[in-house]
Amino acid sequence: MNRSQDELLKEAETYVEQFYAERIPSEYVYHNFGHVCDVVEAVQLIGAGYELSKDEFEVLQLAAWFHDTGYDKGPDQHEQRACEHAKAFLQKRDYSSEKLRQIFDCILATALDYKPTNLLEMIIRDADVSHLGSKLYWDRCSRVREELGITRNMLMSEKEWIDFELDFITSHEFHTEVANELYNGRKKKNIKQLKKYKQRLNPGFTLAEEKAQREEKQKKKEKKAIKKTEKELKDINLGRGVETMYRTTYRTHVNLSSIADNKANIMLSINAIIVSIVVSNLVPQLDEDTRLIFPTILLLAVCLTALVFAILSTRPKITEGKFTREDIQEKRSNLLFFGNFYNMDLDDFHWGMMEMIKDSDFLYSSMTRDLYFLGIVLAKKYKYLRICYSVFMYGLIVAVIAYAVAFSLPEANS
Repeated sequence: MNRSQDELLKEAETYVEQFYAERIPSEYVYHNFGHVCDVVEAVQLIGAGYELSKDEFEVLQLAAWFHDTGYDKGPDQHEQRACEHAKAFLQKRDYSSEKLRQIFDCILATALDYKPTNLLEMIIRDADVSHLGSKLYWDRCSRVREELGITRNMLMSEKEWIDFELDFITSHEFHTEVANELYNGRKKKNIKQLKKYKQRLNPGFTLAEEKAQREEKQKKKEKKAIKKTEKELKDINLGRGVETMYRTTYRTHVNLSSIADNKANIMLSINAIIVSIVVSNLVPQLDEDTRLIFPTILLLAVCLTALVFAILSTRPKITEGKFTREDIQEKRSNLLFFGNFYNMDLDDFHWGMMEMIKDSDFLYSSMTRDLYFLGIVLAKKYKYLRICYSVFMYGLIVAVIAYAVAFSLPEANS
C-alpha cells in the first residue's frame, strides 16, 4: 500500500470517528464507533487470508469504515444512506468511480437479507458479524439487546432474548473459509453456552438436575485426568524401555569387546611362548638335523601370522578428535566417544554436551551413532580374531604333520 492510500484510510477513520461523535445518537450502544473499528479489524484479518490486490484491500477497509454511518437517521435503509455518506466523502478526493461502485456494493452486502455475490462482499459480510465467533460475543449481544430495547422498544424477557439469539446464531453461516477457520470454533462454544443458559431458564430444570449435571461434568474431568495420567505413565515406561535398551546394548558391546581382547591376549601369549621355544631350542639344532628346517620355518610363519592378526584385533585407532560447533548444531557429531573430542577446547565440549542433553533427539541420535561405530569396531576385532584362530589351528596341524613327516625321514647328517 502506497502513502496516498495510507493517508486516505487515515482521513476516513478520522472523519467517521467525528461523524459518530456528532451525528450518531448515543442510544445506539451497539452500532457505535467501537463496532466500526471491530469490523475494520475483522476485514483486515480475513482479507489477509486471500491474495487481494491493494485496491481491493483499500475498497474493503473504506466500506467497513462507512458501512453503518447511515444510522444517523435510524436503522431503516441505513445501508443506502451509508453509501451516500461514503460518496460525499470520497468524491471530494477525486476517488475512482469504479472503486466507489465496489464500495457501495460492499456496504449494501452488510444487509442481513442480502446474499453476497463476490469475495469482497463475503469478506465484509463475515466481518460485520465476526463477534458471533469472538470472545466479545457476550458483551456485543447484550449491547444489541439494550439497543433494540431503547431504539425499537423491543423489550424481551430473558428466555425470549436467549431464543432470539439462538435462532440468529444457529441459522447463521460464515461465507468465507478464512472466517470459518477464525471464528467457527468460538461460535460453537457460544452456542453451547446459550443452550446451557436456556436450559437453566427452563422451569423444569430443577436443582437435582443441576447437581446431576455437575456430577456428570466432574466425572468427565476425572476420566480425562485418568487418561492423562495413564498417558504420562506410558510415556515414562516407554522412556525407561528405551533407556534399558541402550544400557543393555552398550553392556553387550562392552562385554563382547572385552571377550575379544581376552581371546587376542590368549593368542598373543601362546604364540609368543611357541616362538620363544622354537627359537631357543629348535633353531640351534637345524645345522645338525636339516630335516627340521621346513617344519620349523612353517611353525614360525604360522605363529608370526597369528601374532599379527591378534595384534591387529587389539590395535587402537584414534580419530582426529575434534568437532566444530557447526557439526554439533547440524547434529553430525558424536561426543560420547573420547576419540571424537580429545582435541576440543573444554568450553566447546561443555557447550556441545549441554546442547545434546537439552535435545532428546540429538542425544538418542548420538547414542545410536555410537552403538553403530562400536559395532563396526567389534566386527573388525572378530574378523581379525577369526583369521588369527583359523591360521593358528590349521597352521599348527600342518606344522605338526610336517614335523611327523620330517622325523620319519632318514637323518641327513649324523
